[in-house]
Amino acid sequence: MLYAMDLSGGAEPEPSLADTRESFDLRVEAEGDSFAEGIVDNAREHMAEIDEEVQSASKNWRLERMSTVDRNILRLAAAELMYDESVPTKVVINEAIELAKRFGTTESPAFVNGILDRVAAKVREQK
Repeated sequence: MLYAMDLSGGAEPEPSLADTRESFDLRVEAEGDSFAEGIVDNAREHMAEIDEEVQSASKNWRLERMSTVDRNILRLAAAELMYDESVPTKVVINEAIELAKRFGTTESPAFVNGILDRVAAKVREQK
């Protein structure tokens, strides 16, 4: 959803998360579906703050220079790190790395890991 929103210049993506799930015939339990919607909602609601954290954690990489996939994996993970303390930091980072391995380039996992380590350190310091 964030990827689609990013490509559309910030407009709300169509179809919705539920429509996307149905079109790919994804069977998701209600708890998982609710969790995913919460992350996406947090990321959308706090996009400016998330982008600021990611930008400050990424040395020599402006947000707009990052690949769309990497940028949105970082947004999702940063939303979890910053606004949802129910998931351990290591789990958030590991899941983001797995997404980067699957959908990004060969450099994406290390890139995502490095930036999220810095975001997590700053978030932990602030709390």
